[in-house]
Amino acid sequence: MAGGDLILTVLAARLTADIQSQVDALVVQFGLQVKSTQRLADASLSEEAIDCTEHRLVGEADVEAVRNAARVLSETLGVDIVLQADTRDHFQPRLVCFDMDSTLIKAEVIDELARRHGVGDEVAEVTERAMRGELDFKASFRERMSKLAGLDESVLAEIAEELPLMEGVERLMVNLKRLGYRTAILSGGFTYFARYLQQKLGFDEIHANELVIENGTVTGAVSEPIVDAERKAELLETIARRGGLSLEQTIAVGDGANDLKMLAKAGMGIAFRAKPMVRAQARQALSISGLDGVLYLLGYSQHDLTP
Repeated sequence: MAGGDLILTVLAARLTADIQSQVDALVVQFGLQVKSTQRLADASLSEEAIDCTEHRLVGEADVEAVRNAARVLSETLGVDIVLQADTRDHFQPRLVCFDMDSTLIKAEVIDELARRHGVGDEVAEVTERAMRGELDFKASFRERMSKLAGLDESVLAEIAEELPLMEGVERLMVNLKRLGYRTAILSGGFTYFARYLQQKLGFDEIHANELVIENGTVTGAVSEPIVDAERKAELLETIARRGGLSLEQTIAVGDGANDLKMLAKAGMGIAFRAKPMVRAQARQALSISGLDGVLYLLGYSQHDLTP
């Protein structure tokens, strides 16, 4: 795929001269020219934990080849180098959809529930294989849920209170809300915990799986429809259409194999601290920055943002 104007965003704990020279070499390698460069974040000027520059590029390079080279260089240098088509003059993103577990929070809730129920190792192994794309999500989800039968409902509240938030998520949500974006959680996890995050962080809507609870205990049964990869992609499109938005105006953020269809459908699909297979297939990836790095991919500078 040959492309026109591109945006290359570089995020690092510190942007050194060596990092910049290697990024410059990448641009030259593919016959691209730098139209403009902007410093979006400077760690030395504030409490920012990250440096960020944005390069607007022109040229007729093979976008996939540039993207693959940028991913390899990202991993070599331990920085985020993110390529996207420069569509800002045509499409203004208005909807951001997030996976929940290991994206908004630093945990897989089903694994936490299983650990408290004494079946942690069995369930964690299945979860890990499902996230790597080795197992059918629906089948693995039913298998894991069956192991939770008999779990006391009180455990859910305890775990919700202890959920560790992902770095940068609070700053990201404060600014997305202030800037007028619609936000949604599309999760293969559970509505109980998505609702907790909605109340805490202000998401506009949530879509996740419903835990079946009877007489104060988890039954191990599953309510249909299960939110899997196909359902996430469908929900993203449904929410966008309902709001009068094109898919180009949507952003999706997730970490697992069951996020890939959602990431592919969105105008910008960001693999966040993702498994290698997911990072390789996604068009954009953030692995070094916090979740608030999404704001820099949208072109905002630290001066535009609430700390």
